[in-house]
This record gives sequence, C-alpha cells and structure tokens, in this order.
Amino acid sequence: MSRPISIQPARQFCLKCLLMLLIIFGVTISSFIYLSLNPADLFTFQAMKNMAEFIGRFFPPDLSVDFLEKIWQGILQTLAISALATLIAAALSILISLPVSGRFGAIAKWLSRFFCNFLRSVPELVWAALMVLAVGLGPFAGTLALTLHTTGVLGRLFGETLENNPIAASNALVLGGSGRIASFLYGTLPGIAPQLLSYSLYRWEMNIRMATILGFVGAGGLGQMLYYELSLLREAQASTVIIAMLLLVILVDLISTKLRRIQMHNLG
Repeated sequence: MSRPISIQPARQFCLKCLLMLLIIFGVTISSFIYLSLNPADLFTFQAMKNMAEFIGRFFPPDLSVDFLEKIWQGILQTLAISALATLIAAALSILISLPVSGRFGAIAKWLSRFFCNFLRSVPELVWAALMVLAVGLGPFAGTLALTLHTTGVLGRLFGETLENNPIAASNALVLGGSGRIASFLYGTLPGIAPQLLSYSLYRWEMNIRMATILGFVGAGGLGQMLYYELSLLREAQASTVIIAMLLLVILVDLISTKLRRIQMHNLG
C-alpha cells in the first residue's frame, strides 16, 4: 500500500519576514527623507505642464534625408563599436579563463580573478572617460572602454564555466602527451562553446545599449550624436536619434534571440 501523503499546514506568521519588510520599508522612507525627495512634486499642475511642454518639443522628429544619413552613419558606428569590442573581449576572455579556472595554480587563479574583478568593477562610462583622455575623442575610445569592461565580465564567466566543466576529456589528452593549451582547445572548448557563445551574445546586447550611451563622454556612435543635439537644444533631431537607438536595440534583441534559437536547435 502506498503511504499517505502528509500535508504540512501553512505557516500563519513569519517573524523574520515581517522584520525584513519593516527594515526595507524603513530604509526606503529614510532614503526619501535623507535625499529630500517628495514624489508628490511630480504630479503638481506646474510639473505636469513643464513635462508636457518639454516632451512636445521632441515632436515631430527630424526625418530629413541629410539627417537620416547621419543617423545611419551613427548606427553603423555604434554596431561596429559594440561588435568589435565584444569579439576582442571574448577572444581575450577565453585565454584569461584558463588561469581563472585554476588550471595554472592557485596564485595565477587569484591574480587573474582579481584582474577580472578590477576590469568589471569600473563602469563603462568611467573607462570611456579615461580612454578619451588617453586616445582622444571618437569610436576608438568607446571600443577600448567596452573591451576592457567586457573582458572582465566574460573572463570571470568563462573561467567559472571552465571550472565547472568535467575535465575527463582534457585529462585524457594530457595523459596522451598533449599540452595544456592543446587539451583545452580539443578536449574542453568544444563542450563549453555553446555556453560561451550564449554569454557573448548576451554581452553584445548589453554593449549595444552601452555604446549608445558612451557617446555622452565623446566615445562616438549614436550617443555622441544625441549629446551634441541636446547640447544645442535641437529636440527634433534628438528625437530622431532616440528613435534610432530604440529601433537598433529592438533589432539586436531579435537577432540575438534568433541566434540563440538556432543554437538550441543545433544542440537538440
């Protein structure tokens, strides 16, 4: 006979949950008080009027042929910055993943992880500002900034993926006389390649969004165009740039989703 299934009664009271909610509520209220923020100010008649007038200045967007050609150049530049930075970072991260996973000893593992943590702890905008000072304004600075930050992120992710991957195939190649690099390329990389590709596509999506923002510090792309138009109070042109950013992000999301589905289909 099957044993009867006992159903545990639902807990009527959770003191820890209540305390956590009170702490979160208290911290939230304290933050509003400390920052002197009053959300009600957003909904006053004058505030709503000012916002409506400001938004109204962005319409209709500038759809002239000359300006659309500039937008197209900005889109291509943004795509090139993000794609090149992601590709270079992924290649560097594959190399960094070896010491990050501990394949070259504990000291190399600690140093490489510290290096990756340092690269990813510095925001892209800060890297962009530093690169602009180093190499000047333009897409080169944006590419370097995204490459540095993305290398830190992917290096850590690739290393953890490699660390959690079974090492039987790699060890068999090492016992057969192969070196560590060869055993990685032929024994480990084929098994983790789909996951590495998924991480890289995800970072490419993020880099597209970030590449449109880095232009605010002079790193090229649509972001630099947006900053230029806003600084001249040309809201109609700025509206066109914002629409182009939105369409670009949607397009990249669709492409990335399609690539992931193809990848999953091939694995299946």
